[in-house]
Amino acid sequence: MSETANSSTPAAPNREDRREQVISLYKKSETIYARAVDGWFAKWRWAMVWATQLVFYGLPWLSWNDRQAVLFELDTRRFYIFNLVLYPQDFIYLTALLVISAYGLFLFTAVAGRLWCGYACPQSVYTEIFMWIERRFEGDRMKRMKLDKGPWTLEKAWRKGGKHAAWIGVALWTGYTFVGYFTPIRELGSSVLTLGMGPWETFWVLFYGFATYGNAGFMREQVCKYMCPYARFQSAMFDRDTLIISYDTKRGEPRGARSRKAAAADKGQGDCIDCTLCVQVCPTGIDIRNGLQYECIGCAACIDVCNGVMDKMGTPRGLIRYTTLNAMDQGLNRGEMWARVARPRVLLYAGILVLVAGAFLYSLYTRPPFRVDIVKDRGALARIVDDGYVENVYRIQVMNASEAVQRYRIGVDQLPQAVVEGGQDVVLGPAEARWVPVAVRIPPETAARLGSGSVGMTVVVEQMRQGYAAQVDVREKSTFMIPR
Repeated sequence: MSETANSSTPAAPNREDRREQVISLYKKSETIYARAVDGWFAKWRWAMVWATQLVFYGLPWLSWNDRQAVLFELDTRRFYIFNLVLYPQDFIYLTALLVISAYGLFLFTAVAGRLWCGYACPQSVYTEIFMWIERRFEGDRMKRMKLDKGPWTLEKAWRKGGKHAAWIGVALWTGYTFVGYFTPIRELGSSVLTLGMGPWETFWVLFYGFATYGNAGFMREQVCKYMCPYARFQSAMFDRDTLIISYDTKRGEPRGARSRKAAAADKGQGDCIDCTLCVQVCPTGIDIRNGLQYECIGCAACIDVCNGVMDKMGTPRGLIRYTTLNAMDQGLNRGEMWARVARPRVLLYAGILVLVAGAFLYSLYTRPPFRVDIVKDRGALARIVDDGYVENVYRIQVMNASEAVQRYRIGVDQLPQAVVEGGQDVVLGPAEARWVPVAVRIPPETAARLGSGSVGMTVVVEQMRQGYAAQVDVREKSTFMIPR
């Protein structure tokens, strides 16, 4: 009686998986041997690997205006990004980039889940590269498992040694490239060849290389499961219309093994043949058939392998697919599912993203070709000089944000009868910054009319064209002190 009841219960194959288990916090994590997979999503992942790494490894070698195209010089505090020359005062642009990145992440997550994690996150990208190297030396899943369980032999030693040597090579080249964004990479290469690297450069090459080697070679899924904060708060951006990787329980259950010739309906089974390939290809080792879990990084490897199994069994693809909870529960078709994408959450993220990105691009487009900072001489706020003139001394920093020699002229506005000494012809080289001492004087009758205390004025710095015609000017407010 009990055997008949058990055999007819659709949920029977899942009962073992759903039992409460006690897991020790000190238990050693089991090694995940992810199986190689080929398919549409796998090709997209490798396309993103190539795209991101061509940008990362290639940009430091690209020349622009007789210099490195992208270079962050910390010593001189100048940051070169193609035609842009930025200074620490331009920190607002970095803030805007971070805001754009954050809302872009929110938008993509609300629409289609963890696309960043599955396709573009450095942890996923380098893990994919390291796993490819591992397969070249040790083979696919079963061969790696057999190799690890077997005794140490000469073959095992060279396969393991070759793999780690290749990993270390990729990791060190990654660290070298990272430092090449802060030290000109060609100069850094000469320093490496002559063993003349500085202590900080050596530290960061080794540190970044070690982090790459450890995270992508050993920790892998543990970084995503235990260290990455995104896995913890991603659910706040999900709703029932978010595209996620889902297993179609109605179609797949009850699961069970069968031959290709046997029809699922004749055996009272669903389309899932319980081959567990979806588990074997998962880089975090989860079973997507148990529902969405925070460990899922959205790589879609389970979709590719399941579609291959469905093709072999002669059943329709899509047992595991990108879909939404509402689409599965309500039986929505693809058109109806996509029609629900434009919901308030998505529109809000998209609106903020467009607004911030537009303001960022407009600010870059209208950004003046030089910057000005004014520091008042605090040693003598104001003093009486020859003929009773009242003098204030300023230090004005002019920063040439272009890569051509420029001439500047410094003057003041909104201060009657003011005379400016110094700063009439300031010549700055490409991306050069200089402090210019400037004395501003007013006649005694003007000082008497304005009265003692602080008087507002505007410092005007003009960038000159040939023939000393003003091309553009920057105006900064300051004060002029009149003693009693």
